[in-house]
Amino acid sequence: MRDFQLPGRSPAFAANGMAATSLPAATLAALDVLRAGGNAMDAAVAAVAVQCVAEPQSTGIGGDCFCLYTPAGQNKVIALNGSGRAPAGASIDFFESQGITALSNISPHAVTVPGAVSAWETLLAAHGTRSLGEVLQPAIRYAEQGFHVTPRVAMDWEHVIGKLQAAGTTRFLPNGTAPAAGDLFRQPELAETLRTIAAKGAAGFYEGAVAADMVAALRARGGLHTEEDFAAARTQAHFVEPIRTKFRGHDVWQCPPNGSGLLVLMILGMLEGWDPAADGPLGAVRTHRHLEAARMAYRDRDAFLADPLQVEVPVAHLTSAEYLASLRRLIRDGVALRDLPRAGESELPMHRDTVYLTVVDRDGNAVSFINSLFESFGSAILAEKSGVLLHNRGLGFRIQRGHPNCIAPFKRPMHTIIPGMVTKDGLPVLSYGVMGGHYQPMGQSWFLANHYDYGLDVQEAIDLARVMPFGGRVEAERGIPLALIDELSRMGHLVDRIDRPHGGGQAIQIDRKRGVLIGGSDPRKDGLALGY
Repeated sequence: MRDFQLPGRSPAFAANGMAATSLPAATLAALDVLRAGGNAMDAAVAAVAVQCVAEPQSTGIGGDCFCLYTPAGQNKVIALNGSGRAPAGASIDFFESQGITALSNISPHAVTVPGAVSAWETLLAAHGTRSLGEVLQPAIRYAEQGFHVTPRVAMDWEHVIGKLQAAGTTRFLPNGTAPAAGDLFRQPELAETLRTIAAKGAAGFYEGAVAADMVAALRARGGLHTEEDFAAARTQAHFVEPIRTKFRGHDVWQCPPNGSGLLVLMILGMLEGWDPAADGPLGAVRTHRHLEAARMAYRDRDAFLADPLQVEVPVAHLTSAEYLASLRRLIRDGVALRDLPRAGESELPMHRDTVYLTVVDRDGNAVSFINSLFESFGSAILAEKSGVLLHNRGLGFRIQRGHPNCIAPFKRPMHTIIPGMVTKDGLPVLSYGVMGGHYQPMGQSWFLANHYDYGLDVQEAIDLARVMPFGGRVEAERGIPLALIDELSRMGHLVDRIDRPHGGGQAIQIDRKRGVLIGGSDPRKDGLALGY
């Protein structure tokens, strides 16, 4: 239990349903759906649609999503991949002929055909009880009538004024600057597009005037997209077989590649071979082991993670107990590895914006849902007539002939967004996720170890200060104690303090023995967990 004399937040408790999101208006929208008789999937799509309006820096209908879902009483986890594909013209030959070796974050070539709307329609048709038109109504109201900007959204918005100016996206810079916390911001064009989707379904987004507007915006900047690319993507979201690993007597589930969920399984697989470090959740041994395991996993991500529909991704090898044990043996307490073995081997040689939410309903259906534009405001390319801001997930590609993740026609890029689910004896016990671009595998595994290794409740496990291995260094939040930084430095880690926090996160624990839902929501964002 937390110290009530110190700042903090208690977890939320409820019996009949709960939602945890990064925005109060989205949590409220989800609860309204649940209390009106909708199920967890209905509530999740209603909530994320509100976030696509009121957290425009983090997500939008011009983005992608992934989902894990456990239907009540069925002892299974269902996964959906809602990531978009590159246009038909995106061949490596084109990029080489143009001398393009890397993509700008405001380049039209960084825009894959968005997958979110296709995914929403697919999820509701398979597992919802409400129509897409019904659950979009709260988002339509916020777009038409406006929303009051919340503090974290305002901070993120101000951080990318220069990016929006460079892209010429002045629609998001009223009076030439970013809105302040509490300012009202309206998006009537987006409201009309949402009405079209409500009336026509995903076809209203991928075909007709809305699609034509998005294509025109991209081609005006040199993009390769066609209306045929968008029309073909109407049904691109599809169900996939989830992947899992054992951790502390539980099954941890992830979506398979092209998402980065396998990194969570790799990190946990390495940690599983040790007992929890005795020095506690912010101890030097615990932190060092976790950082070293993450460094190994991210190294393999950069070498192998790609679209399995076009290249082979060695998931079985990378998550095998034998391989992870061999990596674990390389990690020495007290000393940071200077050099890592080559990707996929275990012999030593001579970050971003997203929204995550989770909903559990009275019947026990649990949804773990993540929707993203990737970087803040995505590509900053706005289709002005339709009000659709387009993501820049194509930055996940390599412009490198022969690389597994090389850009190609209809290919999906490596993705950072990953929903998480934990089951025990076949039943869901924890629906959770962590935001923050490349941080997410580190963040998910950090959260789970906080909870299962050190007994922190879901809110405490989310709150705990965070570290991240990135670019050969360790990025530490201001909450990391100076003594821990000194110890990590003595081990050989190069530690930097960061100004902005690592991502965010939400979680709902399902306590079946006591008949209670326990929710947590990250103070690094504006949202909350709430139930009834």
